[in-house]
Amino acid sequence: MTNYIDKIHFQELAKQDPADVCRRAICKYDDVKKFYTLSVWGEEYAIYPHEFKIDRIGKNVQSSHDYLYLFIIHYLLKSKEIDISRDWISEKDIPGGTTFFRGPHAIPTHLISERFGNNIKKLRRRCEQLHGIPLDIVDVAYRFEITAHIPVAALYWEGDDEFLPEAKILYDRTIIEHLASDIIFALAVGICTRLGSPYR
Repeated sequence: MTNYIDKIHFQELAKQDPADVCRRAICKYDDVKKFYTLSVWGEEYAIYPHEFKIDRIGKNVQSSHDYLYLFIIHYLLKSKEIDISRDWISEKDIPGGTTFFRGPHAIPTHLISERFGNNIKKLRRRCEQLHGIPLDIVDVAYRFEITAHIPVAALYWEGDDEFLPEAKILYDRTIIEHLASDIIFALAVGICTRLGSPYR
């Protein structure tokens, strides 16, 4: 699952002080087996810097897009020890976002709207299955804790005779302190893929 991740990222992580990584990213480290354990969207992942691999831990885990693994390694490398702002922003509010997040980097929210259409009840079930916390905004909105420092919100507008159903992903403003735009895009692809995927 991690063959496409450049080994240099694992090598960089191997050089870092585990105590510092654990403090910044809020994760754990096994000094004997030399791997980190990080909770991502309610599931545990084991990251082995010296073996260049990331494994999911447990049974009956949700399927993950390959890009989510890219997010994980960069989160361990770059996350900062800061509090979330509780101020939601879209990808367009990220510096350079209006030009970056389009074309091949457009957030694939159509994966959500094409799956659920106007079936709001089904969408709510999916969000709750993925540990979402409902927000009292727009037709349907849920907050998800991807990691302790990276909350996101999925918003959904029901379609009508004039407009198709529409989904949108929002991020805590502090995400720009942790991740570069290409890694935010990788995370967004992982989010849209999982929300739009069939039930287990």
